[in-house]
Formats: sequence, structure tokens, C-alpha cells
Amino acid sequence: MINISRPKPGFSSSRFARLAETGRPAVRIVIDGRPAEALAGDTLMVAILNNARQLRASEFGDGKRSGFCLMGACQDCWVWTVDGGRLRACTTVVEEDMHIITQQPEATWPNPA
Repeated sequence: MINISRPKPGFSSSRFARLAETGRPAVRIVIDGRPAEALAGDTLMVAILNNARQLRASEFGDGKRSGFCLMGACQDCWVWTVDGGRLRACTTVVEEDMHIITQQPEATWPNPA
């Protein structure tokens, strides 16, 4: 039997779809203030893209980023903890009750318009 994951409430459709997975416990995390679920052993990138269409917004324009090399070399997958710590989403394994922010905290600027 194939189990295809569906987008979670509060998130747009996901980029990834988990086709079949058994034997790993669920891990609760929070992404941009919204509860989400991953499986033990998932990287943050897998967890985020199973719950959202993009990993983060580009800091150089209006583009959306979803990772590039998927092995920690390109540094395109940075996400942040709520206390400002920076993590590579492609190589960081999820932990129970992680709180992740996908927009760079110091790059949040007020709109003068």
C-alpha cells in the first residue's frame, strides 16, 4: 500500500510527496509558527518541503528557493532557529519540538510604502 502525504492545514501544497514510509516515529516541529510533522531521521529540508512549496525566499530578489545541491555545499538552504541560530536544512536532522523560521531574521525590513 502506498501512502502519499497531503499538504497540512495552514500550508500551501507541498513540494515533496512521501510515497511510502513505515517504521519511523512522527516528530512534531514548528515551521514559521505553524505546527508541522516530520518523521524521525528526516532532514529539515525534507520536513519543510513535505509541508510547503518552497524552503525559503531568496535574499536577493522575489524568487523562492528549494535547495540546490542537497548535500551542504552550496549554502542555498539556510533556515534559522527562533533564537537566530542558522542551520543548513539539507544536512540538519529534525528534532522533536524544533521551531524553525524560513526567512532570515536580520533581512526583514519594513516596507516604506
